[in-house]
Amino acid sequence: MNRPSEQSPAGGLRARLHTIIFEADTPAGKAFDVALLWAIVFSVVAVMLESVTQVRVRHGVLLHTAEWVFTGIFAVEYVLRLVAVRKPLDYARSFFGIVDLLALLPSFLSVVFPGSQTLLVVRVLRLLRVFRILKLGHLLGQAEVLMTALRASRPKIIVFLGTVLSIDVIMGAVMYMVEGEANGFDSIPRSMYWAIVTMTTVGFGDITPKTVMGQFLASILMVMGYGIIAVPTGIVSVELAAATRQRPDTQACPGCGVQGHDLDARYCKQCGTALDWTHSSSQGETG
Repeated sequence: MNRPSEQSPAGGLRARLHTIIFEADTPAGKAFDVALLWAIVFSVVAVMLESVTQVRVRHGVLLHTAEWVFTGIFAVEYVLRLVAVRKPLDYARSFFGIVDLLALLPSFLSVVFPGSQTLLVVRVLRLLRVFRILKLGHLLGQAEVLMTALRASRPKIIVFLGTVLSIDVIMGAVMYMVEGEANGFDSIPRSMYWAIVTMTTVGFGDITPKTVMGQFLASILMVMGYGIIAVPTGIVSVELAAATRQRPDTQACPGCGVQGHDLDARYCKQCGTALDWTHSSSQGETG
């Protein structure tokens, strides 16, 4: 049997905050999340409107004020999230913890670097919580599932990118030798740029081979590109299929707030806090 101290943040107020902020199965938690989502939407819309010259001239002061009001709200919310978990550092290093912090930084950076407030549109990533609030996890999955798949795919993707980069270097050097400066391939880096554009089937057309040999090599690279593009898709798809075995549950870890634990998990994979799914489920049904 798990000890109570392992199941919830120490202190009644912190435990109550955790329920409201991190759990969407209770009326208070759902109301908090819905209000937060609307605040995120309005803040992103305000940033977008500020980029329109006509709107900025007429309502610039109002939009600037709204930007700082929303920043203040999100700053308070971020602090409350850290207070509501037993291990604040683990939450701060989690996916949503990093996104929450990034949603605040541009406003403060704009004081030193004017114009950086445009980066506030990163707040749109916080709308990923709508999947948890509306219980769409069984349809679209959760951000944590996707991040798990991407983390598992990282070693294979690194090897794949290394291979692609090697091909680009070789083909860039060959095309520099075959085509030469007269046909626009005036350096190996510029030829590598052409190889990348060709392999990804983008085909800007700003540099094109003129010789028969160059066109033959370009044709080979194009055919290779179609096969290469499918590789990372297959790698991520396999890991994503494995990640679907994780629990699509709206309950968050009481220690760090991370979701998406394995079906048989008894402890949080992020911070090690004991999980009590039976207790959490009963709270959601009675809430």
